[in-house]
Amino acid sequence: DRPTFSSSQLSIARSNSSFPYRERESEKERMTLLCVPLVSKTVEQMVADMAAAKACGADLVEIRLDHLSNFDPRRDLQLLLDDRPLPALVTYRPKWEGGEYEGNDKQRFQALCLAMELGAEYVDVELKVADDFVRLISEKKPENFKLIISSHNYQSTPSNEELSSLVARIQAAGADIVKIATTAVDIVDVARMFQVIVHCQQVPMIGLVMEEKGLISRLLCPKYGGYLTFATLGAGKESAPGQPTISDLLNVYNFRQIGTDTKVFGIIGKPVGHSKSPILHNAAFKSVGLNAVYVPFLVDVLADFLNAYSSADFAGFSCTIPHKEAAVRCCDEVDPIAKSIGAVNTIVKWPTDGKLIGYNTDYVGAISAIEDGIRGSKGVGKDETVSPLAGKVFVVIGAGGAGKALAYGAKEKGAKVVIANRTYERARELANLIGGHALTLSELEKFHPEDGMILANTTSIGMQPNVDETPLKKQALGAYAVVFDAVYTPKVTRLLREAEESGATVVSGLEMFIRQAMGQFELFTNLAGKL
Repeated sequence: DRPTFSSSQLSIARSNSSFPYRERESEKERMTLLCVPLVSKTVEQMVADMAAAKACGADLVEIRLDHLSNFDPRRDLQLLLDDRPLPALVTYRPKWEGGEYEGNDKQRFQALCLAMELGAEYVDVELKVADDFVRLISEKKPENFKLIISSHNYQSTPSNEELSSLVARIQAAGADIVKIATTAVDIVDVARMFQVIVHCQQVPMIGLVMEEKGLISRLLCPKYGGYLTFATLGAGKESAPGQPTISDLLNVYNFRQIGTDTKVFGIIGKPVGHSKSPILHNAAFKSVGLNAVYVPFLVDVLADFLNAYSSADFAGFSCTIPHKEAAVRCCDEVDPIAKSIGAVNTIVKWPTDGKLIGYNTDYVGAISAIEDGIRGSKGVGKDETVSPLAGKVFVVIGAGGAGKALAYGAKEKGAKVVIANRTYERARELANLIGGHALTLSELEKFHPEDGMILANTTSIGMQPNVDETPLKKQALGAYAVVFDAVYTPKVTRLLREAEESGATVVSGLEMFIRQAMGQFELFTNLAGKL
């Protein structure tokens, strides 16, 4: 049997205050707000961006006064706050806290007070000067106004104890809402922020971890009860490193559907930003009505990551470069085929005991894509009993996790497998394992024992942004009848383009990607995946 979903054990303490969380119609559970930061240099563009934010589905906007050129508080705040289509959070961030403002605090505080008087729903002020600002507004604070007191750490994420102490200090300073933003040195840092948000019971909390390794803090904050998350109108409009776009948050990650019981799946890799897996898996989850989300995990050390996110709520993972071989060692049990290959691309967590079970869907995904590419080019039906790979020389470039899967699959289909790798020792090790031959990449340039060979690149050579790179020169491609590239960003790599120009049938890595992902979907959900 494969793992099935169990309800989340996560219990999040909720405050009884009347802060304006969005409510789920079914659960009346307070929902995390979506805030779009406005960082334009002109008031006119900010007003236009405010309308765009509303059209995109934002709940509020953050007006970053420190980004405005020639800011005049009396003139500009009226223009920004009158007839605003959404609630506004006004921030005037100084240079010393990562912002753009270089003047004195007196003028800054006057502008923030004026914003409050003009009806801004929220103002953000830094912990370092919070006491002064709280004294300034103590007699003037409107009933529905909320003060966010914030702390930003652009170097690291402190320990649980330090974060908890910081929360207490911010609360004591008079915050209606606590905001802490730290920096992810490692993705395990985010786990500490999640724990602190869950345990912050007295007042609502915004807890975010910056940079790409901290992205999951922004995507998953509804699961842990975060008050709001920031999402941009588009690339280049970020107010802090690592902010996703509002379009991705709503349309790729189905942000509004994420709650405390949502199961978390994701792709573990380095790099991982290029991956289309979140688009595919989240659409698949949505199509079958599954309460689950699939996110990118930028991971340095696999064992550390799995240890930090060991709760049953993190229910399954896809593994990509460079973690497929390490995944074999990190799993409690490994499927016999994955063990034979020596690489795992799918990890499923048993909900009963938390055991990690490793599988490999790469080999079926890639081999079936190559077989169908050959059959399609020859006009042969897909129900052929003998594989078109049988008896063919099948050259695999790369001896990592994907290379092992392709080599294993080709051997199973009766091909004569050759492994080519930058380092001969790695190639020989894999060749000995599956009963094939080994070459260096430089030797492959002159390797031509017969015509009609099959070539499969399993390395990241040619992946964005290095799209001009190729693992094999064009003049060496004439000996191949079929060329496959596991790289699918871009869809047509330089290798595939030059192979097609040389007369070969080409098979895109996108075909393998979709097929292996469907296999993963079945393992994650016990539901049949369909192409």
